[in-house]
Amino acid sequence: MANTLDQSVSKRRTFAIISHPDAGKTTITEQLLLYGGIVREAGTVKGKKSGNFAKSDWMEIEQKRGISVTSSVMQFDYQGKRINILDTPGHEDFSEDTYRTLMAVDSAVMVIDAAKGIEAQTKKLFKICKMRGIPIFTFMNKMDRDSRDPMELISQLEDVLGIEGYPMNWPIGSGRVLRGLYDRYNKRVALYRPDENSEKYLPLDDDGNLTVASDLPDDEVYQDAKSNMDLIQEAGNQFDLDKIKSGDQTPVFFGSALANFGVETFLNAYLDFAPEPGEHENTLDDTEVEPDNQEFSGFIFKIQANMNPRHRDRIAFVRVCSGEFDRGMDVVLQRTDKKLRLSNVTEFVANTRENVEKAVAGDIIGLYDTGNFQIGDTIFNGKQAVKFPPLPQFTPELFMRVSAKNVMKQKSFHKGIHQLVQEGAVQLYTTYSTGDYILGAVGQLQFEVFQFRMQNEYNSEVVMEPLGHKTARWIRPDQLDEKMSSSRNILVRDIHDQPLFLFENAFAERWFHDKYPDVELMTKL
Repeated sequence: MANTLDQSVSKRRTFAIISHPDAGKTTITEQLLLYGGIVREAGTVKGKKSGNFAKSDWMEIEQKRGISVTSSVMQFDYQGKRINILDTPGHEDFSEDTYRTLMAVDSAVMVIDAAKGIEAQTKKLFKICKMRGIPIFTFMNKMDRDSRDPMELISQLEDVLGIEGYPMNWPIGSGRVLRGLYDRYNKRVALYRPDENSEKYLPLDDDGNLTVASDLPDDEVYQDAKSNMDLIQEAGNQFDLDKIKSGDQTPVFFGSALANFGVETFLNAYLDFAPEPGEHENTLDDTEVEPDNQEFSGFIFKIQANMNPRHRDRIAFVRVCSGEFDRGMDVVLQRTDKKLRLSNVTEFVANTRENVEKAVAGDIIGLYDTGNFQIGDTIFNGKQAVKFPPLPQFTPELFMRVSAKNVMKQKSFHKGIHQLVQEGAVQLYTTYSTGDYILGAVGQLQFEVFQFRMQNEYNSEVVMEPLGHKTARWIRPDQLDEKMSSSRNILVRDIHDQPLFLFENAFAERWFHDKYPDVELMTKL
């Protein structure tokens, strides 16, 4: 059994794709699914058994706006490995979802628009990966368009992100003069658009010279790429697997996801070096939970309502950390110490789902949730109690008062607001004085998505009244006096019934502190 579990775990590769919006993250995800045999063409994704086709951006608002606003999970088998891809939202208003997703992976793929270089959101997400010390693989995308000088792009990695770049291949031109890739890792040249009579790959010898007859050596663009590669070979960073594993060096690949060029080369090399599932800290006794531990454990990093709008369901996404999941098994929910039976569990291919009988460390599974779970929950079985570290939470900065437009539809309004709040993108507060609902978020787009989904998924039109920027500060219940509340510091309850003030600005907070010097204000509980 142990040996079988070891073998199963060693085949898992679980990674997130991160990028700035519009760098091509979703496109490269769909191309990877193409190689996994679960798409028939880029832009559509099918279930392994169902034959239904759907985009990886499955939510209606994502399809309308052309952006990802929620992480999606896709699993497929490729070259003897079970791959779990988590495609994350690039928009900064949904950073919190991405940050939590990065807690559930063993490595990350950073997609960079080669014309724009490293952008603000990429920098933020990279810092989270760096903080966790997880390996990062870089794909310089959109080489079929005019792009920045490749040397500049490699330098940016070091100057802006502070990570060594090791080019696994090098573009031969870009845009209209893109000829292909000079691939030192595989010792070959990959042609961008070979004619009918030529091979796709031309082999290189140990000195980096072509071993077959070709017009390429006479091409100035090819000569420039080869001389750059020779220079990097001599003076560039040396390949260091230990540095890659610790997140201090990133293998760099060039290509075009839209043209499906360089993606397969990237995927094959990624599987050569990407890590197997690692251990996770048990905060109850400061030990490490090893992935091959026989006892099952996992944590919930995401909750999603209405993945199937017809069924109004909720799915809790679980990263399996140790042992083996078996359908119908009993687990303990650590937060409540209650036993639960996991009988209705799914795996994902975008928005299509299939019942899963077994899963091991590294896999992502979905639990049908009737309200038992919260983001950050640990579940386990066995004698040894487990609690994994808390997931990051952002304190909201923008606030909206929200109410139902039609008072006759209060039931669907209340159901919708509570289910969507469970996903963690928006926070819900209730005023002490009137019982009004106030929503908090880190970005305006989250409110727009909330309003859209209330209308389309719960048939509940809502009225949103902006309250602007506020500073949220929690207070201990034993120090609370409701008379402390004013128009400058609104007293509300959070979803755990804990009191907090929403301060109008820093001046209002200082005024409060001066008036009530013994009252401790906290940024979070």
